[in-house]
Amino acid sequence: MLLVGGVTYYIINKKNRDIAKTEQENKQLTQTFEQDKRDLEGEYTGFAQQYGELRIAVKNEKMSAKLKAQQDKIHSLLQQLHSVKASNATEILRLKRELETMRKIMIAYIQQIDSLNRENKNLREQTAAITSKYNTATLQISSLSEEKEHLNNRVKLAAQLDATNIALTAQNKKGKIAKKVKDIKKFEVSFTIAKNITAETGNRTIYVRITKPDNSILGNGGTMKYENRSIPYTMDRTVEYSGENLQVVMFWSVDEFLYAGTYRVDLFSGGNLIGSRSFSFNK
Repeated sequence: MLLVGGVTYYIINKKNRDIAKTEQENKQLTQTFEQDKRDLEGEYTGFAQQYGELRIAVKNEKMSAKLKAQQDKIHSLLQQLHSVKASNATEILRLKRELETMRKIMIAYIQQIDSLNRENKNLREQTAAITSKYNTATLQISSLSEEKEHLNNRVKLAAQLDATNIALTAQNKKGKIAKKVKDIKKFEVSFTIAKNITAETGNRTIYVRITKPDNSILGNGGTMKYENRSIPYTMDRTVEYSGENLQVVMFWSVDEFLYAGTYRVDLFSGGNLIGSRSFSFNK
């Protein structure tokens, strides 16, 4: 009884630690998204000011009107950004793309202004300032592209599923725990898909690879894509993921010779390795 109680306490304690870890990771992720939003708001505000500076420098009324229209649009997008939740990664990315478009339009306007200035000798002194702004805008576009790629990678990483509490249980023909390798007739693979507020919900296919001590794959469930290549897997199952913790149990009937040693369970979903753990079975 003491042993059972100790095991139960260990399992419950580990589960609580896993939950606490997940909550901490989600909190850190939320803080990161909020910082990204604040940074983007600062970029929009600064960019609106740049359009205002160009309007002051330009004496052509038609061009000034075009610059004001773009400046007004930036203010409108900034208002949209204020109302967007920091966790709405899709909307944040859309507003980043909008800002990149605004920068490209400004470059086109700067080129037109430069052409007008060349035709008017009285505006030569302003040409140098506008050229400087053009170079600044070009550098900002390059920086925005890098930031966008960085954010995309961070969002993809944050949206990946994470499998915890992975267990591999060997069963005999009566469904009891097999004490010897020769008695194993079925493997039970159980795990938890952890809560993730940024992961896409809906049907997700989970692929399981059980690797034997000689590194060969148990069973022949087919192949899947992983790191730009096709690899075999043992079995798969489609589950409905709601973004909350999801308990999953899968079974594999053994129809081949097994021997003592270390077996490894790898779990995949969406082309990503979401969990892995090794288990030893004695003679």
